[in-house]
Amino acid sequence: MKKVVKFGGSSLASAEQFNKVKSIITADPHRRYVIPSAPGKRFSDDTKVTDMLYDCYDTAVNGKNFEEKLDKIHARYQEIIDGLHLNLSLDEEFEKIFEYFQNGAGVNYAASRGEYLNGIIMAHYLGFDFIDAAEVIFFDENGEFDSEKTNNILSMRLEKTEHAVIPGFYGAMPNGTIKTFSRGGSDITGSIVARAVKADLYENWTDVSGFLVTDPRIVENPEPIEIITYRELRELAYMGASVLHDEAIFPVRREGIPINIKNTNDPSAPGTLIVESTCKKPKYTITGIAGKKGFASVNLEKDRMNTEIGFGRRVLSVFEENGLSFEHIPSGIDTMSVFVQQFDFEEKEQKILAGLHRNVDPDFLEIHSNIALIAVVGRGMKSTEGTAGKLFTALAKEDINIRMIDQGSSELNIIIGVNEKDFEKAIKAIYHAFITVTH
Repeated sequence: MKKVVKFGGSSLASAEQFNKVKSIITADPHRRYVIPSAPGKRFSDDTKVTDMLYDCYDTAVNGKNFEEKLDKIHARYQEIIDGLHLNLSLDEEFEKIFEYFQNGAGVNYAASRGEYLNGIIMAHYLGFDFIDAAEVIFFDENGEFDSEKTNNILSMRLEKTEHAVIPGFYGAMPNGTIKTFSRGGSDITGSIVARAVKADLYENWTDVSGFLVTDPRIVENPEPIEIITYRELRELAYMGASVLHDEAIFPVRREGIPINIKNTNDPSAPGTLIVESTCKKPKYTITGIAGKKGFASVNLEKDRMNTEIGFGRRVLSVFEENGLSFEHIPSGIDTMSVFVQQFDFEEKEQKILAGLHRNVDPDFLEIHSNIALIAVVGRGMKSTEGTAGKLFTALAKEDINIRMIDQGSSELNIIIGVNEKDFEKAIKAIYHAFITVTH
């Protein structure tokens, strides 16, 4: 059996956390490949090392003295090394970083050093091989991740390696320069490694015991999610639920490798298991609730709109010409609404309205703003009658006006639009309708 384990920044913020991580890894001999993040916050007012690196590099490229800031970063790592009583020096690495910063090596290089240095410490601490991600993870000339080249080379490299530490977050361009994934990209690296070694399980260790049904900042102590499918997770992640990087799903999904979200500070907790599919009946009808604010809708009405061939295409072409993507398009016989991100839409709204008048000549056209979208997701919704009715009844009881309803053909989710002022109240109402009453 092979397990790939990724540890987030909070799990590796200090020597004390490194000790917890080593205990977790050595407790299971199947945990053979380790992907570390850069050190995160040690306490609430602390600064993540990645942010320190961004700031230090920004100072360097602006021609200012950055040595003191780099020394502070060095001190963070030295604190970990000293706390672990390691015979290890990063002096040469920091001399190289100083030189590269001075020569403008790029912000991607700067940001990647957090994971790179933590990887060196972790490998030394565990007695594992250290593999620089720049040697095994590749991007193409356009900066897009080259999945097949990476998988081929990484597979061959790890086939000969019993235990290894591969830093997360970055890889290399064809010319050898460092390229990073978006923030949180260590999750992606872990997934890539899991695919390459054909792992039986990808464990993603963080500071929470898996996913929760909804945002704990809105609902106090929400229930944990025991098992969730990739599809459900995609829906929730897109609407703002954030424990795992959205793109981390794809490399393991294509291989059918499950992901287990675990808590470094509570390793005995089962966490959340993410799977391709399951016959296990969900604990509740719904799996999760997530949402985002900041949407606007453009509402069109036109008599006999449904008989006009190409009407929808002509409407959407206006948004395309203005560089805007849409979120949802609920429609009726003579009506159509297009939901968009309000921030992006505002500066182009008059051009879009004029374009719609030219393209489709609507009878009526108006804009609504400050809308929040909420996704109610769950594989159990397919087999449970009355889910939508229960949802709408819960909102009606709280006098929440529904601005939009959109249910996918998969019956996996229902998305509703409400006024932003009702966002938190709506999530609480939905949660208590489906979760609390089932206790």
